[in-house]
Amino acid sequence: MVATSSASTSKNKTTQKDTSTRMKDKTFTGVGNLIKLLPTGTVFLFQFLNPVVTNNGHCNTINKYLTGALLTICGFSCCFASFTDSYTGTDGETHYGIVTRKGLWPSPASESIDFSAYKLRFGDFVHAFFSLIVFAVLGLLDTNTVRCFYPEFESGEKVLLTVLPPVIGVISSAVFMLFPNNRHGIGYPSSTDTSLSQKS
Repeated sequence: MVATSSASTSKNKTTQKDTSTRMKDKTFTGVGNLIKLLPTGTVFLFQFLNPVVTNNGHCNTINKYLTGALLTICGFSCCFASFTDSYTGTDGETHYGIVTRKGLWPSPASESIDFSAYKLRFGDFVHAFFSLIVFAVLGLLDTNTVRCFYPEFESGEKVLLTVLPPVIGVISSAVFMLFPNNRHGIGYPSSTDTSLSQKS
């Protein structure tokens, strides 16, 4: 009788561990899909500095201010990158510029390229908004950020932490399909990198 109850207890613990492992795998898969929608430099900067500024989730007041500043800077970077683009100049180098209503700024130094195609579009604002939303989900649901600002959330809202990244990823991917992004701005692969990868 005792052996049976201990066997069922160990089986329940194994089942709980398997469920927990599956939930973590789904969360990491969702987060991985979200990261593809953001500028790689910004994501790397956040992933690198977040454990440092949050003191691995053991925050005091100064850590909270630093984490808030890091989230704000990285969020701005995600938005800003949506309004940048690149081109290959006559010198063979990749040049970056900010997208405006008239084309790229600063004025490009290449005469052989038609810069009217680089004008500001409605889709740029959509991409900027959803990039900010995606980064907010990644940044605010990061384990160190959660432990720093709202530690009770980690134990009480595990389902939300697991479900929200994939849901936001699906919605953002659908919106990005409706408004395809042909820009190769700061933090994204340049047009030459993309063309080379398509050829190979």
